[in-house]
Amino acid sequence: MAFTVQDFHDLVTLVTQHPEWRAELRRLVLTEELLALPQIVHDLAEAQQRTEQQIAQLVEAQRRTERQIVRLQDDVGELKGIVLEQRYRNRAFAYFSRLLRRMHTVTDEELVALLEEAVARGALSEDGMDEIARADVVVRGQRRESPGEVYLVVEVSWGVGPGDVERAVRRAALLSQTGLQTMPVVAGERITDEAAELARAMRAWQVLDGGVTAPNDDAFLQSTSS
Repeated sequence: MAFTVQDFHDLVTLVTQHPEWRAELRRLVLTEELLALPQIVHDLAEAQQRTEQQIAQLVEAQRRTERQIVRLQDDVGELKGIVLEQRYRNRAFAYFSRLLRRMHTVTDEELVALLEEAVARGALSEDGMDEIARADVVVRGQRRESPGEVYLVVEVSWGVGPGDVERAVRRAALLSQTGLQTMPVVAGERITDEAAELARAMRAWQVLDGGVTAPNDDAFLQSTSS
């Protein structure tokens, strides 16, 4: 028997009047795949949400790892700097023999005594004393090409940057206020282009991996009499 348009309308009316028949009608009319589609979509949405959560967790883990790497790099850099500073202290002759003869690495006790005496006679402020005391290495000796004693005020860094140059120059200038002849020096394994240019401009010496680079004015000697 043919299924007419009127039959279809009657079926629609019956389904409307009996909503409980709809599920059975869908089961009869639709394929298993189509019936399963809403659940599949729901499962996919949940899977996507889980994936997004996993990605967010991975991103946060990566951020924590990057922060840990940065801290580790900072710690390693600081440790390398400490070791290098100690090497320059203990082997001053090997690094500074082209600048000085009869040299002596000034100990912390000797430097403090010198600075306290300068403060007592008004040649140096307390702040100036604290600043000089933070210098990495201070070496005393005879300048090779000119008479008189000179103090090297050395800032040591594995990678010398502009800040190292500025500190060396500033601390050497402060120490010269006590009446001593001084030379600012930066020392390390390498130096940035910016720092090298600044060292030349500020007339600071560079001691890098055993090599010595003079500032533009080779005769530069900082003292209160200059």
